[in-house]
Amino acid sequence: MATWLRQRRLRQQVCELRPQLYRTAFAWCHDAALADDLVQEAMMKALTRLKTLQDDAALKAWVFRIMTNCYRDWGRRQRDTVDVDDIELPCDDACPETERGRVVLDVRRAMARLSDDHRQVIALVDIEGFAYAEVSEVLGVPIGTVMSRLSRARGQLRKLLLEQADQRSPALRLIRNTHE
Repeated sequence: MATWLRQRRLRQQVCELRPQLYRTAFAWCHDAALADDLVQEAMMKALTRLKTLQDDAALKAWVFRIMTNCYRDWGRRQRDTVDVDDIELPCDDACPETERGRVVLDVRRAMARLSDDHRQVIALVDIEGFAYAEVSEVLGVPIGTVMSRLSRARGQLRKLLLEQADQRSPALRLIRNTHE
């Protein structure tokens, strides 16, 4: 009976991770349909493999690791067909032309220009609030690599935001205010 209760509790916890998984997947790929597909695939794999989870406390990192692998698999299949610089980011009702909307759009455009490694580490640490050790586990790299990628990614993101922003951009004001 205890095994059944554990499985039920873990399934519930996996389902509760869906919003975080989606935000992260969207931050990585900037495509709502693809983000949904990645989340669905990761959740399906996690739910069908719960019995293989060794440490219940590591569930979140384990599920994000599964999604990372799903994203990498997708990237391998798309390697020759998608150029991130050619992706046009739409601005629809979800991104109104407000100051906040422009900042979000500027950041999304800059994020889309980062390498996958940099985009992944920024999304996990800065958007989802993972600890470095958790990101290390999710991405399968040493903590030192997480720290150096994060430092480089933040610097590259700052540089890209400064390059793409016009002088009246709210994103430009934010960058200047936080680094003066």
